[in-house]
Amino acid sequence: MNLPDINPNRVSISVKNGIADIRMTRIDKRNALDSEMFSALAAMGEHVKTLNDVRVVVFSGDGASFCAGLDFASFHAMAAGGSATGIKKDGQFNAGALTEGGLTHLAQQICWVWQQIPVPVIAAVHGHALGGGIQLALGSDIRFVHPDTQLSVREIHWGIIPDMTGTLTLSRLVRPDIAKELVFTGKIIDGREAFAIGLATHLSDEPYQAAMALAVEIAARNPHAVRAAKHLLNLQANQGAAEQFAVEREMIFSLMGSANQKEAVAANFEKRDPVFQDPA
Repeated sequence: MNLPDINPNRVSISVKNGIADIRMTRIDKRNALDSEMFSALAAMGEHVKTLNDVRVVVFSGDGASFCAGLDFASFHAMAAGGSATGIKKDGQFNAGALTEGGLTHLAQQICWVWQQIPVPVIAAVHGHALGGGIQLALGSDIRFVHPDTQLSVREIHWGIIPDMTGTLTLSRLVRPDIAKELVFTGKIIDGREAFAIGLATHLSDEPYQAAMALAVEIAARNPHAVRAAKHLLNLQANQGAAEQFAVEREMIFSLMGSANQKEAVAANFEKRDPVFQDPA
């Protein structure tokens, strides 16, 4: 398979019998999101769009976790008053730059690209799915989750908001009050609660194997009909996405580097209660 320039130490792919097996491979960091992971995920999504022989995607993380969220080093950069995304912005990598077409920036695109892929995407989630990790899972069409998985819309813990399409994908899966509680508190829930509230499609002690079994079933169906079905179902579910993502970007850039956001990060590192300023 001719792959684009994708770091195999971040993301891998194999295709067999119409199933694309895509895995995050940064095992030593629980598949945490750094600049190379952002770039690799976005490039992999674009690559899969071109594979006409793919009928379904299974998306998982190697090692102990699906994805632990943003790389911890990025939060140190935030505490020091770093870039607007907490990730290096040097002209070569900018998670805040709009992608081609202007619908998303890179941080949003690594989650939204799974909706743009014309075939079903099934996530197999285990270990941790925190912050950006849960938003990656929510970007898939179907989610198999291990009961002991720790999941959290974690951004408020760092003084920010979910800004990787999560405000849309979360709100279309759970009741508004539940979505608000998850976002306002950043609390960690397990896979059982995720299933009970609608974030997990299925609970499984072996989420990868279960996802693969469903993928085999889908791959045996008329591929034109499956693609048409995803397109039609997404027309309603993803209505208003462009406007939502634009406001996400506006809000996150207003928060990043603000006094209260820096205080949230500093308090976490210093293991103390934050002291926030009220709005003027």
